[in-house]
Amino acid sequence: MLNIVLLEPEIPANTGNIGRTCVAAGARLHLIEPMGFQITEKQVRRAGLDYWDQLDYIIYDSYDDFKEKNPGACVYMATTKARRVYSDVRYEDDCYIMFGKESAGIPEDILVENEEKAIRIPMLGDIRSLNLGNSVAIVLYEALRQQGFQQLNTEGNLHRLSWKREN
Repeated sequence: MLNIVLLEPEIPANTGNIGRTCVAAGARLHLIEPMGFQITEKQVRRAGLDYWDQLDYIIYDSYDDFKEKNPGACVYMATTKARRVYSDVRYEDDCYIMFGKESAGIPEDILVENEEKAIRIPMLGDIRSLNLGNSVAIVLYEALRQQGFQQLNTEGNLHRLSWKREN
């Protein structure tokens, strides 16, 4: 199982959307407080629609609490400041992919300690960053692709395509 980590997320709709993506991908979501909202807020559940009750998630009191409860975890850190591109990394099963809060990303002191595990999504220089939900989806699905989309239904909507061709 892959693990998505949100360090101090601020926007409830982003977290709800990411939760829905995690359900679709079979990933566990790790939420590190403080968060800019309550997990019970309507915006979180609305963005996750009717999938939130299927989400496998854990909430941590702090980054230190996360590290203490996941000793030795391989944690990749998504940041615009990294040298390595996310697609150049080999994601192993049970690795963690961390994303920082929307307004500031992952704090510099954490990145300095983990520079060899920092990854970035390439983009034009005029863009500061992508939406958090989009960034999670891009990196998560690359990791899943590398693992051969294990346990995912890769033929999900073929019957719909066949139907369209017949008519």
